[in-house]
Amino acid sequence: MIVYLIKPSVSDWHSIAPATLKRMPAGEIGVMVITVAVVVATHNLAIGVVVGSLTGLVIFARRVAHLAQVSAVVDPDGHQVVYAVTGELFFASSNDLVSQFNYAADPDDVVIDLTDAHIWDASSVAALDAVEAKYTARGKTVRIIGLNPPSARMHDALSGELSGSH
Repeated sequence: MIVYLIKPSVSDWHSIAPATLKRMPAGEIGVMVITVAVVVATHNLAIGVVVGSLTGLVIFARRVAHLAQVSAVVDPDGHQVVYAVTGELFFASSNDLVSQFNYAADPDDVVIDLTDAHIWDASSVAALDAVEAKYTARGKTVRIIGLNPPSARMHDALSGELSGSH
């Protein structure tokens, strides 16, 4: 039987004190608990660290997924709406992005301004394609403007290629 001893100088016991835990975000506590549980269950620190890291990644992605914001401004004559999109567009924010447009009530000319946004992956391009398709199905035109160079390259390379329809 192997006995593991943890030296007080090696561990930071303050991080698991109840007073500290009360101030920590629930996600961080969850990552700690899951990591410790996996290490205890598998007797393998490496597996615990990998599972804890993946859990932290999922929690982080969920947290930042809602940082992408969409705001609409209709021009005074009512013929055009400009949607300003801000934030990071990636797999976790894609579904949220598609639901932030008013497809039925918008005028026939729709502009999506991505000056203050960045496209990180193919799912964001697919989401923008879905937005365009929903407007097109209603007989409306969409222009995407303001893409930074890396986002423009990704959008140009993948737009129309991800849904199977060309």
